[in-house]
Amino acid sequence: MKKIYWKLVLIIGVIGLLIILIYPPFHRWARAHVNYQTAVEDHPLNCLSCHLYTQKTGLISKLINADYYSPFNLALSNDGKRLYVVAEESNTLLVVDTEKRKVTNKIKVGYRPHTVILDKDEKYGYVSNQWEDNIYVIDLGNNIVIDTLDTGNGPAGIALSSDGKFIYAVNSYTNDISVIDLSSGKEWKRLAAGNNPTGIGMSPDGRRLLVTSRRANLVPYGDPVVCELTVIDEDTKMVIDRQDMNSAYMLENIAFTPDGELALIPLIRPKNLVPSIQVEKGFMMTNGMAVIEQKPDGRVIQLLLDEPNEYFADPFDVAITPDGKRAFVSHAGVNRISVIDMDSIRSFISHTPTEMLEYYSNHLGISSKYLVKRIVTGANPKGLVLSSDGRYLYVAEHLEDRIAVISTESLETVNTIDLGGPKRITVARQGRRILNNASGTFQTQYACYTCHPDAHEDGLVYNMASKDMGRNLANTQSLRDIGDTPPFKWNGKNQTIYKQDGMRFSTVLTRNEAFNYKDLDALVAYIVTGIPYPPNLLYNPTGELNAMQLRGKALFERTIDNHGNEIPEKQRCITCHPPPYFTNKNFEDVGSLLASDDSMLFDTPHLNNIYASPPYLHHGRALTLEEIWTVYAEEDTHGAVNDFTKIELNELIEYLKSIREPEYYINESKKNKVLQAKIKNH
Repeated sequence: MKKIYWKLVLIIGVIGLLIILIYPPFHRWARAHVNYQTAVEDHPLNCLSCHLYTQKTGLISKLINADYYSPFNLALSNDGKRLYVVAEESNTLLVVDTEKRKVTNKIKVGYRPHTVILDKDEKYGYVSNQWEDNIYVIDLGNNIVIDTLDTGNGPAGIALSSDGKFIYAVNSYTNDISVIDLSSGKEWKRLAAGNNPTGIGMSPDGRRLLVTSRRANLVPYGDPVVCELTVIDEDTKMVIDRQDMNSAYMLENIAFTPDGELALIPLIRPKNLVPSIQVEKGFMMTNGMAVIEQKPDGRVIQLLLDEPNEYFADPFDVAITPDGKRAFVSHAGVNRISVIDMDSIRSFISHTPTEMLEYYSNHLGISSKYLVKRIVTGANPKGLVLSSDGRYLYVAEHLEDRIAVISTESLETVNTIDLGGPKRITVARQGRRILNNASGTFQTQYACYTCHPDAHEDGLVYNMASKDMGRNLANTQSLRDIGDTPPFKWNGKNQTIYKQDGMRFSTVLTRNEAFNYKDLDALVAYIVTGIPYPPNLLYNPTGELNAMQLRGKALFERTIDNHGNEIPEKQRCITCHPPPYFTNKNFEDVGSLLASDDSMLFDTPHLNNIYASPPYLHHGRALTLEEIWTVYAEEDTHGAVNDFTKIELNELIEYLKSIREPEYYINESKKNKVLQAKIKNH
């Protein structure tokens, strides 16, 4: 009976589709619908674009997504025979036989693994699980997980102490570093770090560690961008210095020269204070590296890796050969490896006065002095590791499910290692490649990823001035789960993701040809279906609210103020920010408009995982959630909160920080409906 039913449904569906395609009125209506969804007038009549590619769950979502490995970071045994690969999306650690070029073991690790390291004896491996707040300890002889070490929130880079008794975990979401005693398996102390710390490296003499930061320190728009480099003394395990990296951000990874004289860190130099209209003149991001002298009063030098007519977007990892002669930098946005002559670097910085080095930090032609070659790789190269003899460089081709093997003598790819992921490049996977690739931008300066790392946001505010100039400040918004929260942009001008990422984006912002419709379909499919929310482990890992958060929730949902007066509906927090997305998808005036802004109402932003996306408001001037009301909400223009005590404001803030991904609230609503139905039936 069921088979007959589904056959009838299929027949009726096909007939209906034929009527739509053939009968002129229906065809016009379908055409109008597609044109509205895609925000263009000439899009081919393609229902995939409007319906199938934008379904978050169910069969269609499974068809356009697949279970890829997505290799991220690497570690290599001393004999070069075993390569350990962090497979970010499959939550596994892959063990690869480098001679046979095949995966021999798959070890299940935690949620969203980030980094793998080996101890000196290669008895144990350690994997940081960024979305699980822990480190897995792996018995490398048996390839099994034998212990779990709790960390702070969002552990990324990890490093062993010089004596092997402690492990350092860089907690990217809490801006600190866990120092864990391996004998007890417990955290011994916690050290403060910069904003969104990520990478960590031990100096060759084992005396100090450097910790990088991806995000710049939070400052009002107009102040220069500054990223922080944290210096830790290994003996005392204390922070002994904080070095400013001026006009730079996205400091990911770090490597020392074998003599310990220099440290290299890939970075991006943003031009967020320059009006975006100047993209037509090439004034956007530049990509380079920091060269840090490891001596008392050593200089922090920045040198570009770009060229006058070509940029090398999103530098990620760096590796230096054992002889210290060459360095390699992966550029995830352009599928390239830059080969750097270190002797040329040494000579250049030693013979150049400091004031001239500051000038060269913006000099696009200077890279010719130390760049040897650009090596082409597969899609989105991330982690790098060199063999102990320095003969081979292994590259994690993140969106290729493959490892490239590069000869450091010939500077050519001599082999590849297939990790065994799906061979089919799905629609969403292609969309992810597009989002991560800078080929569509002017001189390949930046990818979507550059402003939206991890499909999130970079914490910067941009001057989105139009041709008529003026100033329209825009705090970068996250891409996580935006498919269900139209319209888009702060002014809500774009009703669909197609319009947001379509013609205007690709012809104005990127200053290149518009996306073809196939690529645009793919990009939209990835944004809608392929971007997961990290769990909010910082505030409520179990999902249960504590007493303070419950009081904050009551304040968020209140209808009566502390004086017994009814709060007008438009001034209630819950009115504009209802769950599960905590937005009413409407336009509001919260009194944040600047005198320099064009007159407009603002699209209500969602609040899911809001703790992870400072600064706040469209202009990014609220550096904390507290400042939204204590500095920028006079006369209760942004909710009725002026009657709050300090304690009540703190309670509201703690509740806001506890807000999780939309799926949690959707599932809770379903559970409540089922429970109510059961109660009613009884």
